[in-house]
Amino acid sequence: MFKKLDSLIDRFAELGIPAYDCIVMKDGEVVYRRMGGFSDYEGKVPVNGKERYNIYSASKPITCVAALQLLEQGKFKLTDKLSDYMPEFENMTVKTEQGPVPAEKPIYIKDLFTMTSGFDYGVGWPVRERMRKEGPCATREVMRELAKQPLPFQPGKEWQYGLSHDILAALVEVVSGKRFGLYVKENIFDPLGMNNSTFLLPEEELATLCAQYRYDSEKNEFEPVGPEICDYKYGELYESGGTGCISTVEDYIKFLEALRVGDVILKKETTELMISNMLTEEQAKTFWKAENYNYGLGVRCPKEGKSFDYGWGGAAGAFLMVDPTNGITAYYAQHVLSSPNGPLRDALAPTISGIYASSALPETKPISEEILKKYL
Repeated sequence: MFKKLDSLIDRFAELGIPAYDCIVMKDGEVVYRRMGGFSDYEGKVPVNGKERYNIYSASKPITCVAALQLLEQGKFKLTDKLSDYMPEFENMTVKTEQGPVPAEKPIYIKDLFTMTSGFDYGVGWPVRERMRKEGPCATREVMRELAKQPLPFQPGKEWQYGLSHDILAALVEVVSGKRFGLYVKENIFDPLGMNNSTFLLPEEELATLCAQYRYDSEKNEFEPVGPEICDYKYGELYESGGTGCISTVEDYIKFLEALRVGDVILKKETTELMISNMLTEEQAKTFWKAENYNYGLGVRCPKEGKSFDYGWGGAAGAFLMVDPTNGITAYYAQHVLSSPNGPLRDALAPTISGIYASSALPETKPISEEILKKYL
């Protein structure tokens, strides 16, 4: 039954992935679990399934769910201006060949969810380096510095991967009145029993992370880089909503199951909103996965005739999917930056869905007007 999935993971192992762990659930029951490799640098300790990983961009759906909880509570609307809550983002400028010019439109909160805010990742590098030298800076302080940078593109014009969900985490802080990591702990991690997940790991617990590597394609070698390395963090006090979560396979599948079932951490109607296409035709032209997926509020989402699942992935190899049509959730973890199996990860979703799916892909239904009116 799982021969194709086994073959795919065998391919990962053949490429030399030092440690991997994959779990699949069907209708709330674990139907597949496979792990292999070693969890320390010397390769002496076999993976046991309890390892913590830097999950990088697999953090993004968690951050979006945290913000969507506050949307449900009426704390903001998607069409609100970001500057209404964080004034430093009021008078943004945009880079041009002639120099910075005023932004044509404000950044709306919806733009943060949909990666159309004007922020890519490059705009943050100078701020990151300066703040690492100057000392620890918390999430809110970093935002004030980021807001001073000219944007690489006009807000709302296109989809560009970047710091949008880091800014969304700061919005959660402002709206909830709590540190972002604490809000997530109280409203997502604790209720779901995700006891090994955090956005700010104490230094004394770094040893609980699986060994992390960076793949050197020229040397064809996996170089250990230390478990604490995360290129996207702005210091030890910074809680990155876009890349900063540390979690385990067993924890993360609880999060995915809560989304699949609905009315646990998010209302079913809010999840419906989350996984509905939110990009205009123009914005979709710059979306990486537009051939097979749409993009919703922080996740790739089903495209009619092309895909069943919604989810995302992470820079060190994490991959997550929820297939509501077939009652499937799946999570795959590894700890390799610039990994050689990166392009192969996209095969996980169709391989797993294909085990249970009929030949027909579901129709993509538009979000109801009632839900749109409620949250926009």
